[in-house]
Amino acid sequence: MKNLSILFILTILSSRLLFYTETASKKDEIIPDSLQTITLSFVGDLMCHTPQMEYSRTAQDSFDFTPSFREVKNKLSEADLTIGNLETTISGKEERYSGYPLFNSPDEYLSALKESGFDILITANNHTIDRGTKGALRTIEKIKQFGMESVGTFNSSKNRDSIRIVEIKGIRLAFLAYTYGLNGNFLPQKEKFLVNLIDTNLIKSDIARARSGDADVILVYFHFGTENRRMPDMYQRQVVQFTIESGADLIIGSHPHVIQPVEYFTSTKNRIGKGIVAYSLGNFISNQRWRFSDAGVILTISLSKYLPKGEVKLNGITFQPTWVYKGEMGNRKEFLVLPADSSASKRYSMLNEKDRFKMNQASNDLLKVFKKISLGYLNEMNN
Repeated sequence: MKNLSILFILTILSSRLLFYTETASKKDEIIPDSLQTITLSFVGDLMCHTPQMEYSRTAQDSFDFTPSFREVKNKLSEADLTIGNLETTISGKEERYSGYPLFNSPDEYLSALKESGFDILITANNHTIDRGTKGALRTIEKIKQFGMESVGTFNSSKNRDSIRIVEIKGIRLAFLAYTYGLNGNFLPQKEKFLVNLIDTNLIKSDIARARSGDADVILVYFHFGTENRRMPDMYQRQVVQFTIESGADLIIGSHPHVIQPVEYFTSTKNRIGKGIVAYSLGNFISNQRWRFSDAGVILTISLSKYLPKGEVKLNGITFQPTWVYKGEMGNRKEFLVLPADSSASKRYSMLNEKDRFKMNQASNDLLKVFKKISLGYLNEMNN
């Protein structure tokens, strides 16, 4: 687990979550402690289908989801911030636990995510109001109770009009999140504050206010795209282009449930001059078992800032393919997120030949999407 001290400061312009850690890098040619480097790790959809709940049940109304993440916990915990899309509500036992199509997961799901290293959960997605306004508000409340921060949903208009700014080692990161829709549901006018919908005027305004709040890096998370489509559609590309032109530095996406390409871009509108867009990080954990939907990725972005001059640099990206195992573990059934590579497939004795094939397939599928762009990006950064 990360050892972070957290202080909340809420104003009409900014809601700042300050993380204080010890200095992590020094170089002889500059003032000691003046160059700070941080890493941000992102995963895609954190789903909780009914079989996941049944496999994690320990008693009638008790669950333990922590084992599902034990093989990737160290990787998730080593980043300064770890972010994922919470594609379920935490609406309480009284609302009846269920998976698709109206998600409601036990509180223990949040406990497992916190224990596994997550710091920020994106809550603006098409399932945000599966259990109505009450369920969405309880989800926000419970995320905070478990020591994490939610982005994309809000409990008041004042809260909606704030900007989440996270400061780590002197680097200020603004987080924004929006969804394409709510599965055909609509919020009454008096509750429009509850969730951010993709609206170009809103996005442009929020980015401008984030910059006025002295953010070094502005990250925008979108829930958009066509399910099971492995390439971004025209709508995604249009929204992303608008967001780049509005000044965003990093853009991360989810919703298609499969991994889509990562691209880098240059920009005169943002602060760092370069940026990354990951159109969809796929599923990190779910009960979707077909090819491409059973695979995910931990995408890690490195940033640095030379404090005396305030210069911020995007250093590059790394990635860890993942694959979800569903099957027997000793005397119980489990869902288990595994690092997906050839050595890992040999390391886990519970995998049968079909499992190993699917894990290696998942790894190869991801490498085709990520390896070329990540190497190209690093080469671009070094030029």
